[in-house]
Amino acid sequence: MNQPVDVVEVKLPPKPEFVGVARLTTSGIANRMGFSYEAIEDMKIAVSEAITNAIQHAYKQEENGTINLHFHIYSKKLEIIVSDKGESFDVAEVRGKTRPYHQDESIEFMREGGLGLFLIETLMDEVEFHQEDGVSVQMTKFLEREQVEMDAEAFSPK
Repeated sequence: MNQPVDVVEVKLPPKPEFVGVARLTTSGIANRMGFSYEAIEDMKIAVSEAITNAIQHAYKQEENGTINLHFHIYSKKLEIIVSDKGESFDVAEVRGKTRPYHQDESIEFMREGGLGLFLIETLMDEVEFHQEDGVSVQMTKFLEREQVEMDAEAFSPK
C-alpha cells in the first residue's frame, strides 16, 4: 500500500468562522506541493463545501463537536479527508434528488440540496463518501493530471 509522505491533521469546531482556516491550510499545503492556482482554488472550494455540509447537516449548526481535516500528502497527489461524528445522511438519496445535471444547465435552475456534493465531485479528481459514525468525505487531487492535460493540448494536432 502506498503510504503518504506526510500527514497533516487539523481539528476544527463546527463553526462557519473556521472554514477560512481550512481554506488557508489547504492553500498552503497545495501550494507547497506545486499545484496550479486553479487547482488550489478548486480544492479550497471543495474543502469549504465539505466543512459547510458538516456544520449544517452533521451538527445542525450546533457548536458542540469536531470536524477533522486530514491531509495525506503523496509525491503526486493530495488526499484531503473531512470527517465528522455528527448526524449522518444518505449520500445516495441526496444524489438521487439532485441528479442528473446537464452541462448546459443554468446554475439558477439546479435543485437546492446536494449542490455541495456536486461541486466537490466536479472540482476534485476522485471523491469517496464513507458513513461510519458520522460522514467522511475523501477528496483527491492529482498533480500529474494537470500536466498531462496541458501537454495534450500543447501537442495535439490542430
